[in-house]
Amino acid sequence: MEIIIKTKKQIDGIRESCKLAGNVLKHIKQFIEPGVSTNFVNEKANDFIIEHNAKSACLNYHGYPKETCISINEEVCHGIPSNRILEEGDIVKIDVANILNGYYGDNCATFPVGDINEEASDLIETTKACLNRGIEEVYPGNLFDNIGYEITKLAYSRDYSVVYQLCGHGVGLQFHEPPQINHYVPEKPTDGLKMKEGMIFTIEPMINCGQPTAVISEADHWTASTTDKRLSAQFEHTILVTNDGHEILTL
Repeated sequence: MEIIIKTKKQIDGIRESCKLAGNVLKHIKQFIEPGVSTNFVNEKANDFIIEHNAKSACLNYHGYPKETCISINEEVCHGIPSNRILEEGDIVKIDVANILNGYYGDNCATFPVGDINEEASDLIETTKACLNRGIEEVYPGNLFDNIGYEITKLAYSRDYSVVYQLCGHGVGLQFHEPPQINHYVPEKPTDGLKMKEGMIFTIEPMINCGQPTAVISEADHWTASTTDKRLSAQFEHTILVTNDGHEILTL
């Protein structure tokens, strides 16, 4: 499939959906504290989505059973909300994707649960920096793989690893569209796909304290966790390529 160049009407619709997705994360931050279940956080997120005349993009997507993805500590992504209780010192990744008027918005953030240790705090700060570094590479004519190259370079300079089995993706008219956005690119790219004005996609690096590999749970067939059980963090924004740079749609 070709990468979809969005029209002005489509961009306006996607922008509104992305704004809502960002506001969901902002809204649920207040509920993330020791003693609450991930089901409770998921319900608060979904209530907010519904109140704004939208619906979850995650629910029933290839059979996924909940409205958001909530992943704790060593869980990299796609954790299924449950009765599990958040504990002091945890870090929790919350991935929200919604559909508003037929358009998709997608974002993720990692939140501390109460007071966290220095290792967790530094990981969160670095992961956020990796996302921002990747976003700086979004402008017309640049190679897509320069996003991953800069993310990889920054993560490795701080002795972290980058999950290479999972990637970002085009989004807007569908939940997942071309292109694939690689976050792990160890060598400076010299050719490949280039960005064009009107393209919209996610950048969502998953950064690990230890090994870069993740394994899918045999119990639920969704939750991806680090193979060495060390911490993982993730941040995600949906980005539009503009005529002279980029716009972060999920702020």
